[in-house]
Amino acid sequence: MKQQDLKGMRPDKPLELLVERVRKQALDQFKYARTCMLARELCHLIRMERAVFEKEDVHNCCGLVSKLCKEAGCDEASGMCVKAAEAVLANEKTYLELCEQSCKKCSESRQPRAQQPERTTYVA
Repeated sequence: MKQQDLKGMRPDKPLELLVERVRKQALDQFKYARTCMLARELCHLIRMERAVFEKEDVHNCCGLVSKLCKEAGCDEASGMCVKAAEAVLANEKTYLELCEQSCKKCSESRQPRAQQPERTTYVA
């Protein structure tokens, strides 16, 4: 069929719903990688290289991680990152405790769930 012939036709509704669901899943995975995975990787890097970073470096990096967590909807972990970013300038022990709590909250947070195929009812 030519493109102009398709204009008047309605797309097949089940196919349209399937495409929309797959699109949503792909966008959710993209958002997860752009926010959560990146935040976790950056947080890990900050903790691994803590000895060579200046306090201001850690403060700035933790602030960025906090923004990524907030964007992902993880407000509690984000708030702890903000507190840790402030604490690093004053007290390293407090910073490490807050960072640990934030990491625990992050690991408890949502991750993309494996999508289970929808069950369809068999009709004879």
